[in-house]
Amino acid sequence: MSIPVKIINHSKYPLPAYATTDAAGMDLKANIPRTISLQPMERQLIPTGIYIELPSGYEAQVRPRSGLALKQGITCLNSPGTVDADYRGELKVILINLSNTEQQIQPGDRIAQMVVSSVEKVDWHPVTELNETVRSDGGFGHTGKV
Repeated sequence: MSIPVKIINHSKYPLPAYATTDAAGMDLKANIPRTISLQPMERQLIPTGIYIELPSGYEAQVRPRSGLALKQGITCLNSPGTVDADYRGELKVILINLSNTEQQIQPGDRIAQMVVSSVEKVDWHPVTELNETVRSDGGFGHTGKV
């Protein structure tokens, strides 16, 4: 199933696309005029040149690319980053270098992936108590399992 999404591409790179038939995400590319150096623990906002108009009831999530994280120690902050259906600005990605060495971002590098999904709205029902479960309020490693 696919949904129609309006897109403007101000970059010189192809539109985001699925790499395989069953891929959930589409790669976003760095729309930068020259190489950017990221020092260890440095973060930068990287433009993509992409603008989208999602239908109401949908969101886009911007997520890290596993290969970039493993090979270069670069990941996305604010992850997943949510692009709301009413946002019309350029998609930009906050990258951080978690490695111990300087890393390079080249023009056109695949810097993140974007997943589009439907969003359910909540209709709150205030109550004075919630149903008990086996877990109840246990959290933050309460089972002792790794």
